[in-house]
Amino acid sequence: EHMVRESRQDRELGACPRESPSLQSRFTTLTITREPGSKHGAKDGAVGTSQGCASASSGAATTTTMLFEPSGDGQTPQVVVLVGAPGMGKTMMVRKVMVEWGEGALHTQFDFVFCIDCKAIVLPMEASVADLVSWCCPGLQVPAGKILDDQKKILFIFDGFEALGFSLVQPEAELSSDPREVKPLELTLMSLLKKTLLPKASLLITMRPTALGSLRQCLKGENYVEILGFSAARREEYFHRYFENPNKADVAFRFVRGNEILYSLCVIPIMSWTICTILEQELCGQKNLLECSKTTTGMIMFYLSQLLKHRDRDNPQVLQQFLLQLCSLAAEGIWKHKVLFEEKEIKDCGLDLPGLLPYFLNERIPREGEDQESVYAFTHLHLQEFFAAMFYVLEDDGETISSLGRLEKNVNKLLESYNKSRKDLNVTVRFLFGLVSQKSIEYMDNTIGCRISPRAREELLEWLQGRHRGLSHPGQALKVSEMDTFHFLFEMNEKSFAQSALSHLTDLDLQDTRLTLYDQMALSFCIQHWTGLGSVTLQGCSFHWRDPEAELDVGHPGALIAWRREELPCPIHLLCRALRHRDSALQVLRLQWCRLCESCCAELAALLAEHPGLAQLELADRSLGDSGVRLLCEGLRTPGCRLRILR
Repeated sequence: EHMVRESRQDRELGACPRESPSLQSRFTTLTITREPGSKHGAKDGAVGTSQGCASASSGAATTTTMLFEPSGDGQTPQVVVLVGAPGMGKTMMVRKVMVEWGEGALHTQFDFVFCIDCKAIVLPMEASVADLVSWCCPGLQVPAGKILDDQKKILFIFDGFEALGFSLVQPEAELSSDPREVKPLELTLMSLLKKTLLPKASLLITMRPTALGSLRQCLKGENYVEILGFSAARREEYFHRYFENPNKADVAFRFVRGNEILYSLCVIPIMSWTICTILEQELCGQKNLLECSKTTTGMIMFYLSQLLKHRDRDNPQVLQQFLLQLCSLAAEGIWKHKVLFEEKEIKDCGLDLPGLLPYFLNERIPREGEDQESVYAFTHLHLQEFFAAMFYVLEDDGETISSLGRLEKNVNKLLESYNKSRKDLNVTVRFLFGLVSQKSIEYMDNTIGCRISPRAREELLEWLQGRHRGLSHPGQALKVSEMDTFHFLFEMNEKSFAQSALSHLTDLDLQDTRLTLYDQMALSFCIQHWTGLGSVTLQGCSFHWRDPEAELDVGHPGALIAWRREELPCPIHLLCRALRHRDSALQVLRLQWCRLCESCCAELAALLAEHPGLAQLELADRSLGDSGVRLLCEGLRTPGCRLRILR
């Protein structure tokens, strides 16, 4: 008989808000490693390990086969501890094991699988193992005691073991060996762990890294497996599994692939789910994401709200104080190029709160034989940068000094350091702009329950205006020649702020820049609100709508058909559309050696026809071809064209 018991939570990581699709259609391979706590960092800024990696696959090998893979000496482990930060996919892997067993894929390994969701249920204070089995599976046709007496091949799964809150420090003399003996629940579980009870049974335990310490003392011969998240290839696969429409999946993935911060964060499964959920809403009623209203900051805030939605909200002061210290730790780390923090640092600044700490920091447990203390790291480097930016704007009731050191909340010092030499602060500064937007301030207050101060807005505006004066020579037109200005303004996404920041500037000059879709969206947003822009020079720049390094994925032939059916817009579509805005003062446009194609000439012809102020056009490019020049000539003949110089 099938005894697949779904978690009582309606949906877990990766489930869709509108409906609950089958697990088989949504489950995407996760990268796992056998030795958590290695000193080597995983790629993409995720905290974890990179040696001994494998994939917990949804293909021929079952998830259970991967988890209970024999060690080098050929011994199959009886106890597997699956470790991962919140949102890494532990519960999804448990559900996959249950589905595989229910479909008969594991019957050679296990006759019975009993799953206990420690997070979603209230267990009795005292119980025998037989009681737990009966309680877990009330529809059993065979009495629980008989199943256990027969010593069948049994797998017990404890999902979210840390939620039980047991110290696992009890006298060994009190452990049980009888599956019918009623004992305090902690003793019953310890008896299973220490193998005095049902020594032939297998155990799969999932938990967060911060709770591993007490469990280690209780287990012998266990096998630790850590989830590292999605590899690069699996991120795209997840998008195609989430969006049943291959065209929408491709549009969404292309949008994320063009934003290196979002793409890197997608290594975390719950972040991939968060981004897909937001983009699905954005795609309702439209074919593309060129008008996407959600910034990178907005997506991370939504991710935080999902992580924290089940926490106790009765005491917002506790969260505010915790976040103040967390952001202080993040900022000090960013200044010192530091991503690992010692246990003493965590305790000294009051972050050792079990109800909050695991959501933000991963613990690296020392390997056996190592005697040093545990060390902690943020789940991802970009999340550390996000919290470092929050340090400068989070309301703190007058306390501005970190408990770790003497780091001041000096926004100008951060900005000037970035300007002079610390280009590694770019992402932190970008998040700073995103956090002080009116939308972000309201969202953080209403949804997450913490207060952001708008005071930094004036400093950010003055800095942006001043930096371009400093970069331009006396008597020369004030110009923007770095993409970061556009990224900062796009992250804030406020029309009036962009207008104020750009009002005194007249020229845009970019050289040899590779413009991703995200870059083009940022550029387009700023040009539309840049009323004084008179001259645009793009020399040796390339426009990309799709990752040029991405190989065609034969696993998704539908996506390829969709692309053949619906051609991409021409590379300079967004640029030309922005330059046609109503208040444009554009007079000079130079597109030199930008590898323009024939379709680009059609866009330029439309621009010439609709923009009577455009007096000078320079196209130093051999790739236009005769047909491209013919299209351009059509634009030159239109009554609206007032061009005086064509090079």
